[in-house]
This record gives sequence, structure tokens and C-alpha cells, in this order.
Amino acid sequence: MIKGLHHNAYRCRDSEETRAFYEDFLGLPLAGSLVIGETKSGRATKVLHTFYRMDDGSFLAFFEAPDMAFEFKPQHDFDLHIALEVDLPTLHKMLAKGKAEGIETRGISDHEFIHSIYFRDPNGYVIELTAKTRDHDDAMDPSRNGAREKLDRWTAARGRSTSASA
Repeated sequence: MIKGLHHNAYRCRDSEETRAFYEDFLGLPLAGSLVIGETKSGRATKVLHTFYRMDDGSFLAFFEAPDMAFEFKPQHDFDLHIALEVDLPTLHKMLAKGKAEGIETRGISDHEFIHSIYFRDPNGYVIELTAKTRDHDDAMDPSRNGAREKLDRWTAARGRSTSASA
């Protein structure tokens, strides 16, 4: 049984630059660092794995692995983004903070069930801060929102069979 998210891990260019964004700007404390000198297959490496704690006890984690090729590029929201929940006053405070500090900042976007702002971290990842609206729980209830039916229609329109009909 899956209990919840422990951590999501991403590559980073520079661990200190990443720490400054996640700890100093976003306020997620650095909770752990792990130096990896050898892979499980026995290959020598030099990797730093860092973990930033969120209030629910889960973590965002990063690997700085200079000996492994990786293409860092500004990600499009639809390709990859990390969405973190905050309350509405924090959303407004962080919007102002991002603009004041010269960090790429967008928003506020009204998605009906959440309000969101967006930053770009030093690695090119889009970081979304999101505050739930009062309609959030209804909007995310599959017995009310037709999520499966929308997915089935989307899949059929693409000419694929759905798992329900396969």
C-alpha cells in the first residue's frame, strides 16, 4: 500500500545555487545530504544528493552529478513542473517576493479549483505555488467531475482503446 510521497528527485547544475532557491527563497529547509561515491553497479562516481523538507514530511530532492551528461533547459509547464501547495496569503506574498528578487515570476492564474503562480528555478524547472479554492475538493472528486469519462473521450478521439473497453 502506498502511503504517500517521500520525495521527488531531479538533476541540478549546482547544489549551492539550488539550495539558495529552495531553502532561502521558497523556505524549504535542507534536511539531508548524501554523497555518493560509487553506484550500485560498482562504478566510481561523485554525486551529491540533497533533500528539502516540506511541511507534510515529504521532500524535494536533487542530484548534482557532474560526471553524467544531462541537458538542462528551461522546461515548458506542460513538459515538467513541480506544484507545491500554499495558502492564499502565502501565494500573494511569494508573488511579490519573486518579483522583488528578480526571479522569473508569472501569475496569478485562476484554474477554478486552484490559483497558481509560477517561478523558474536555477535548473530551468517551473515551480508552481498553488492555493486551493473552496471548490477544490468537489473539482477533484471523480464521482462528480467526470474525470474518467473525459479521459475515455480524449483517448477515443485519438483512435485508441481505453482500459475500460480493452
